[in-house]
Amino acid sequence: MTTLFSKFVIALLLSGTLLHPVQAAVTPPQTVQAQYNLSANGLAIAVMTETFAIRDGTYQAVSETHATGLFALVQRRPGRVTSSGTVSRDGLQPSVFDGTRGNKDARRVHAAFDWTAQQLMLKHDERTDTITLPPGTQDRLSVMYQFLFLTPENLKDLAFPMTNGRKLDQYRYAIGPDTAIDTPLGRLPVVHLVKQREAGDTATEIWLARDFRLMPVKMRIVEDSGDRYEQVITQLNITP
Repeated sequence: MTTLFSKFVIALLLSGTLLHPVQAAVTPPQTVQAQYNLSANGLAIAVMTETFAIRDGTYQAVSETHATGLFALVQRRPGRVTSSGTVSRDGLQPSVFDGTRGNKDARRVHAAFDWTAQQLMLKHDERTDTITLPPGTQDRLSVMYQFLFLTPENLKDLAFPMTNGRKLDQYRYAIGPDTAIDTPLGRLPVVHLVKQREAGDTATEIWLARDFRLMPVKMRIVEDSGDRYEQVITQLNITP
């Protein structure tokens, strides 16, 4: 059970959504509160709660994952991911990203973005790496809220660099046909994104709600082993 839960959280830290930098098309909301149910191979394993806020030209995003049911007996410490930075004409520009399960977490990750020097510092596994910071880079959490600055018509050239605190990867997504999905919030029209992957990559799909500022309402990750992890929204409150 511990393995399944840990693999899901790690998969989320390694996954991303999009964006090639584009000029912001809409005014983003001031706050977002969201909650998701997480499952592994159809079995409920955790609840994820997220908050996002913009104030005085800066943003703060926090995501906490708490194990549920039997998984809570073996995974007592919640996972916590944070991202903070500034809000520019292109959307979010991260300054600091952190991912941890507590102060003594050996898998703790940290990323510091120096946009002036164009350098990205990554701290993980008791080591520090400094690499070139490409324009438009997002972190694992900020990228989820970059959609708030866009309209469905802006979802083009879905290529972007993204860090999970351990490394920097390039991601590319294709847009699927218009569709709708059933969620605890009702049946929602969505934009369906499919990760373009190479051999050995996980298969990732993301569904963005057209009626809720393109907020991600569902994510599915399928590993080569066949293990399937899903994240589905259960609560959403957006303040203009």
